Amino acid sequence: MPAVSTTLRVLAASVIASLTVTGCQALDDAGQALGRADLVNDLAARMDRALEQTWIADYQLAGGRAASIAQTKEPLRSAYTWPEGKITVTQQAVTRCDTAGGHASCTVLPPVLTAGKPSVVVYTEVGKHGLVTPPAVIRLLTQAALDPAATIIQSDTTLAGHHATCVDVTGAGDHFTACVTTEGVLGSFTGTLAGKPAELALTRYSETVDAAAFDVPPGAAMVDRRTATS
Repeated sequence: MPAVSTTLRVLAASVIASLTVTGCQALDDAGQALGRADLVNDLAARMDRALEQTWIADYQLAGGRAASIAQTKEPLRSAYTWPEGKITVTQQAVTRCDTAGGHASCTVLPPVLTAGKPSVVVYTEVGKHGLVTPPAVIRLLTQAALDPAATIIQSDTTLAGHHATCVDVTGAGDHFTACVTTEGVLGSFTGTLAGKPAELALTRYSETVDAAAFDVPPGAAMVDRRTATS
């Protein structure tokens, strides 16, 4: 099982364990805790399964900027694209491209140790550019579920023609909303990540992915920093 999938399951399981072993809780409190844990586990499982499938999702970021996340099951690869750059993850390499200023340059790095799946380091780097990722949302939900003062309100909506489960979370001075589609794709997010406002909304989803989604930008200057092995 890929490392990212395991991480999501551990996060959800830890919430359930933490919330169900507090024997001194009142019945209503325990029921509320279990409800939060169930919700976190369901959303985590959806995103977990989606990380192992083939799909592409286009998003609108704050200010009308466009971004996308694409991945295929065979071959195993993922691509994260935003207006100023792109990161592509395969079993052979991690390629980071900068397209700011109209001049594309890419650096090819050694592959991550998760059989082509994006690592936590990749997710963190992508997040710096405004792309909200499933692990980031799960982390926020986990924190909210463990906060007895937090309120988590569930609702349903349709995004880009796809049904989605949404949560509106308020707690410890923070507030965010997030929606996850039935397919397990992040449908929308509005809130704060790493101290910065973040906003994302799904505009298109497809289970057919063009191979060009994983290409480097045309005319990009390439630097290969992989170490040759004998």
